[in-house]
Amino acid sequence: MIDPLSATFRISSTGLSAQAERMRVISENLANAQSTGATPGSDPYQRKTIVFSEEMDRAAGASLVKVKNVGVDNAPFSVEYDPTNPAADENGQVKMPNVNTMIELADMRETNRSYEANLKVMTQTRSMVLRTIDLLRS
Repeated sequence: MIDPLSATFRISSTGLSAQAERMRVISENLANAQSTGATPGSDPYQRKTIVFSEEMDRAAGASLVKVKNVGVDNAPFSVEYDPTNPAADENGQVKMPNVNTMIELADMRETNRSYEANLKVMTQTRSMVLRTIDLLRS
C-alpha cells in the first residue's frame, strides 16, 4: 500500500529540485545579461530556458515533476552601438544577449513562490506525521 504522506514528501521534494534548477538557469541568465561575444561580429550569450515534464512514479503512486531539458531561447539578439567594445563590428555595432532582465526577475519571483509553496507542503506534512505519532503514543 502506498503511504500518502510519504508520497507527499516525494512530490514536494521533486518540486523543490525542479525549482532549484530553474533558479540556477535564471541566475545564469542574469549573470550573463551583458556578456557579448569575444570577437567582432560573434554571437553573445544566448538566454537559456528550462522545460519541465511530468513523470509517473509507481513506487510513490504519484506524478512527479522533472526537468525535461535546458534549452536556449532563439529570440533575436539586440544590437547596440558601442565602438569601444571588443565585439563591435566595423560599424561599431555589438550584438547583445537576448536576456530581458525584467522577464528573468519575474521568473525568479515565480520560482521563489513555487519553492516556498513546496516547502510549506513539506512542513505541513511533517506536522501531520508528528501529530499522528503523538496520537499513537497516547
